[in-house]
Amino acid sequence: MDYSSGRPADRGRFIVISSPSGGGKSTIIKRLLEKDKNLTYSVSATTRPPRGDERNGEAYWFLSREEFIEKRDHGDLLEWEEVYGDFYGTPKKFTEVAVTAGLDVLFDLDVKGALKLKQSYPDALLIFLMPPSLEILERRLQQRGTEDNSQLQRRLTEAKIECEQASKFDYVVVNDNLEETVSKIEQIIRSST
Repeated sequence: MDYSSGRPADRGRFIVISSPSGGGKSTIIKRLLEKDKNLTYSVSATTRPPRGDERNGEAYWFLSREEFIEKRDHGDLLEWEEVYGDFYGTPKKFTEVAVTAGLDVLFDLDVKGALKLKQSYPDALLIFLMPPSLEILERRLQQRGTEDNSQLQRRLTEAKIECEQASKFDYVVVNDNLEETVSKIEQIIRSST
């Protein structure tokens, strides 16, 4: 049975965690994976260069533009987007194997990617992490130290647009306390099976 046409009880499902850049997706996904062995993580592919100590296959699959375009054109991606001049996408094979095995697959996607995935897979659960405020989000991005000032301003402008799209998600959770946010998301996952 195709996952997009309905989900039998023994199949896993797609669970998307989305937020503006710096909104806490990676930290929350890591905590969820530590706490629930029925969850697995879909590592996205990107054409952007690794940051800091990121390693291929952990944070992302780092691909050349040519490799990414080849995968896209061969239908090997569930969804893809161009963000800040780089391509990002979700490899299809791993996710299909995982849901067939009964695992729930967590995705770390931007708003566009999440909404595109939901179009193809209506049973996907979309959770938006709302920053407590744009000022707090700006502080988080500054502390991360991975963007220069112009990149930071571009990300903040995009964050405003993304926050306006939150109502299109199944759930919106304000990420102002890590433990409370993780607990709320665990409750959402349990109650939406």
